[in-house]
Amino acid sequence: MPTDLQSVPFNHSGIPPHKHPLRYTPKVTGTIENSRIKSTEKESFLTIKAIFFGVAENADLLPPVKRNISNAMSRSKPANPRMKKSRATSGNASRPGARAPQGGKASHGQESWLYGDHAVLAALANPRRKLRRLVMTRAKFDAFDPDLQGHIQSLIAPEFFDKDALAALLPENAIHQGIALLPAPLAEPAIEDLPGAEETEPAVVAVLDQVSDPQNVGAILRSAAAFNVKALIVPDRHSPPVTGVLAKAASGALETVPVIRVGNLSRALDQLADRGYWRIGLDGKADKSLEVAAKGLQKVALVLGSEGRGLRHLTAEKCDLLAKLPIGPQIESLNVSNAAAIAFYELDRPGRIS
Repeated sequence: MPTDLQSVPFNHSGIPPHKHPLRYTPKVTGTIENSRIKSTEKESFLTIKAIFFGVAENADLLPPVKRNISNAMSRSKPANPRMKKSRATSGNASRPGARAPQGGKASHGQESWLYGDHAVLAALANPRRKLRRLVMTRAKFDAFDPDLQGHIQSLIAPEFFDKDALAALLPENAIHQGIALLPAPLAEPAIEDLPGAEETEPAVVAVLDQVSDPQNVGAILRSAAAFNVKALIVPDRHSPPVTGVLAKAASGALETVPVIRVGNLSRALDQLADRGYWRIGLDGKADKSLEVAAKGLQKVALVLGSEGRGLRHLTAEKCDLLAKLPIGPQIESLNVSNAAAIAFYELDRPGRIS
């Protein structure tokens, strides 16, 4: 039987106290279509801000962090001259006419182009973003209402390219919709920045165990924003970097759901337990449904396994509970992003705690 969401036998060990949540409450309402912001009132850039940001409490969840010294160590001189040539080529992606590397890959903390309406407009609305370059077609800019045009120009001077020149800056076959942004990376928070065990309000965080597909991670972020998940925790290794592919799949949620990268997932799960989170691993072979397992729990860390293999053995052993989604016999398992969306909905359902 495929093991998309499968793991190991049920485990009750290490059940933590359940105390509280995050005050971070992202809002996800409204839509952006064909570069226009839909609103019942006057179209303006403030509408984008309302759609993607909600309350100002988000900012204190994302303090500056120290740079990882591995970035500096990775700059050692390559022995192979071909490697040096390739590295020089990829480093020129920010210059006009230079194409980004295939797939748009970027190391953690490295600048990467965002593209498409939702990803770019959400990043422009994020006051924590430092903007490097904004590139768009003239037709795209002209389609915005005057208020939005003026606000964009107050943030950064847009550069106008034709579609082919714009596409040359981005990964091959990127669906850019006539707009792309090169921002500085967001500061990444830490587990310690989450509210402590003394907090008493409900909260859900998601933990990904080596989910490697950027489109899956982006889709999970989007669902997390929709169902009030407070943060997404991923391991440094075997997780995709933040690139345009991931940001486009997240549809703006990259700006509202903090992504916490950890060097050791097992230690991170211990830290979550110390902060009062019940660690529930999603496993298709579990005895209990998620509805039953999570009933009455104030703080939940939902652990999702990788595509294909599901939860690793050691990760499952760290979980306090294993739970499954009740699906029909016609299908054995779900894609991890689909399973995440259903699980987030269940954990956000009114009345779950009472």
